[in-house]
Amino acid sequence: MSDTEQQETVNKNKRFRKDKPWDTDDIDQCWKVDKFDPTDNKGGTFLQESSFATLFPKYREKYLREVWGAVTKSLESHGIACMLDLIHGSMSVRTTRKTYDPYIIFKARDMLKLLARGVALAQAVKILDDAVACDIIKIGNIVRNKERFVKRRQRIIGPEGSTLKAIELLTGCYVLVQGNTVSVMGPYKALKEVRRIVLDCMSNIHPIYRIKELMIRRELAKDPKLAEESWDRFLPRFRKRNLTSAEKSAKRRARGGEEQALLPAHAEEEEEEEPQAESSTAPAAPEQPKKKKQKKKVYTPFPPAQQPSKVDLALETGEYFLKKREKEQRDVQRREKAQGEAAVRKMESRREAYVPPKEEREAGVEERRRKRKAREMVEEGGVEPERKKKKKKQKVAPEENSE
Repeated sequence: MSDTEQQETVNKNKRFRKDKPWDTDDIDQCWKVDKFDPTDNKGGTFLQESSFATLFPKYREKYLREVWGAVTKSLESHGIACMLDLIHGSMSVRTTRKTYDPYIIFKARDMLKLLARGVALAQAVKILDDAVACDIIKIGNIVRNKERFVKRRQRIIGPEGSTLKAIELLTGCYVLVQGNTVSVMGPYKALKEVRRIVLDCMSNIHPIYRIKELMIRRELAKDPKLAEESWDRFLPRFRKRNLTSAEKSAKRRARGGEEQALLPAHAEEEEEEEPQAESSTAPAAPEQPKKKKQKKKVYTPFPPAQQPSKVDLALETGEYFLKKREKEQRDVQRREKAQGEAAVRKMESRREAYVPPKEEREAGVEERRRKRKAREMVEEGGVEPERKKKKKKQKVAPEENSE
């Protein structure tokens, strides 16, 4: 066979992808950058001017106008000129003849991006440091449903910002959730962890799982004995609980097969236990109510009768032949009738508050005397006056009949 036939077929979309040997756990060593001083620039001034511009939202205009003086001073120390265009709503930076660091223009561009995304100036200025990097994660196009997007975005922040604070403490990054983006500032290795947490959260994986993993890694890193060992045995393995319909049915079938296999064994155990149960004097357990068996529907090859359409219903009631104006009048009458009924119910509920409660009449002197006598007779063991009244009524009744 030729060499071309031996090669494995590669997916068209992935034919240009290559392995990244530098993307390993020791990435912090690869990204170590030494400080760049003016003496390191032996080429002198730049031959061409480089510039970057970025737009900012309208609500950031007031804040940017207030702090633009401080932005200009912070960039002037690095030899970068900046301009704020309020007409077009944009910010721009460019190199000057005083610029000595060729990479500082990219840092200035990142600073403008962070300012546009809602980061405060005191925090955004830190991006000019070589040890600090930034990453703006776009989360707006991951979830289509607006309500679901808002819930998952709120999940990154957590109750009272607790989840966001935990992420910042474990990764050493500054994280700001704003609109459809998440702005992150920190070391290069930590940016990778935060991006993974944010994207997983928007894909319906709760951040607490990643936070727990980071906490375990942090504790394992303190032990020098485990420096050259694999940490997989210590890290938690979270299984996905959401199963597809095919997986659910397969699991149900497997469970049903196990129950059928265990049926004969259970039957033998029940036969052996029956004589023992008769001899024992222990009280029998209460019988559980049996579940009602659902009747199986009779299968018919004929489809159900077709439901009448809106046009058919309108023809039956005669609404189909009404004119547009007549329909509007009918709708107005129905609405007014419903409003009138609702107003009447509301008025009745309001009147109930003004109905005086029933007051009990105070007992007079004779009633109190009668009650006292009845109480004394009960204490002495006599007959209650109510029974006497009944006897009197029985005697009076025949007299009335005789009359």
